[in-house]
Amino acid sequence: MPIYGTRPEAIKMAPIVAALKEAEHFECVVTVTGQHRGMLDQVNDLFGIVPDFDLNILQQRQTLSSIMTKTIDGLDGLFERSKPDAVIVQGDTTTSTAAAIAAFYHGIPVVHVEAGLRSGDLFSPFPEEANRKITSQIASLHLAPTTTSRDNLLAENVSKTSIVVTGNTVIDALLETVKKQVPFTDPQLEALAQTGRKILLVTTHRRENQGEAMRGVGRAIARIADAEPDLVVVLPVHKNPAVREAVLPALEGRSNIVVTEPLAYGEFTRLLSLAHIVLTDSGGVQEEAPSLGKPVLVMRDNTERPEAVGAGTVKLIGTDEERIVVEVDRLLNDADSFNAMANAVNPYGDGLAASRSVAAIGQLLGVGSRTPEFVEH
Repeated sequence: MPIYGTRPEAIKMAPIVAALKEAEHFECVVTVTGQHRGMLDQVNDLFGIVPDFDLNILQQRQTLSSIMTKTIDGLDGLFERSKPDAVIVQGDTTTSTAAAIAAFYHGIPVVHVEAGLRSGDLFSPFPEEANRKITSQIASLHLAPTTTSRDNLLAENVSKTSIVVTGNTVIDALLETVKKQVPFTDPQLEALAQTGRKILLVTTHRRENQGEAMRGVGRAIARIADAEPDLVVVLPVHKNPAVREAVLPALEGRSNIVVTEPLAYGEFTRLLSLAHIVLTDSGGVQEEAPSLGKPVLVMRDNTERPEAVGAGTVKLIGTDEERIVVEVDRLLNDADSFNAMANAVNPYGDGLAASRSVAAIGQLLGVGSRTPEFVEH
């Protein structure tokens, strides 16, 4: 039973769902919590996934506590009825941790996809760092995307035999989706795609950045747009009112800033493929953009995804307004700096993570054997 509730989880779980459905020895029963709603449904539609169960927990301005309690309560009765042989959770959302806890209470083995990510700061990103550490204490099988993630788990005394390095399933999903070249529903973006103009793609939503830091991000974006009139800044703005209230006021009245509603995953991957530079505080984008040769400036002071920083395709720049302006300007106007990041090697996957994951699940349940692990280059 794969369980997920947000768009990022759905994207990364979709290749595993597809591989499970094709596998001989499994019945795949998909359960969603609805922690996100519209964005979650868009991803399921894109990948042709029809959930078997939907807890539909979403409510306006929901709290982390309400997500946790409603998920555990909803799964409690579901597990009694369906009795899955294993529960699969992905990443570090409140849905994934709540599902892992609920499964643990029922004695059901937990498989953790994208296990072992660590920032080293329990409060950044919040609550994700705590969520993933909690899930690691519960999981029976840890599907680590990289050797760095594996080493993080080993340092916490997780049994080596319970860890498999698979690569990240987001690369599986990305490579499949980019081929589709999904049309934009927003006519502004479809028109922009035909112009060939340089695009700075911006995404920001991280809880710890909300407030003054995010207002500074808005001011920085405005300054970049004013200084580079030939550049188009595209901001698919998060639904969270706190994000919109912080970022949008500074952006008004500029013709080379395009603000859109959150994009469906297929549209977002096409926009990512068109972008020249990516400015983000997202975790998943740090993995996706390097696969397409896009330099990534990360508006955070630390990251649980250090592999791309080491490879040179991602740079941590924090949320200081002046620093954001300087770093974007460097990539726009210094060809050497741009090429050094754009041509770096992506260490996150080769498109075969889902098949490795399903093979490892087969071994866990006694119906198969593992395949060779992902080797980073």
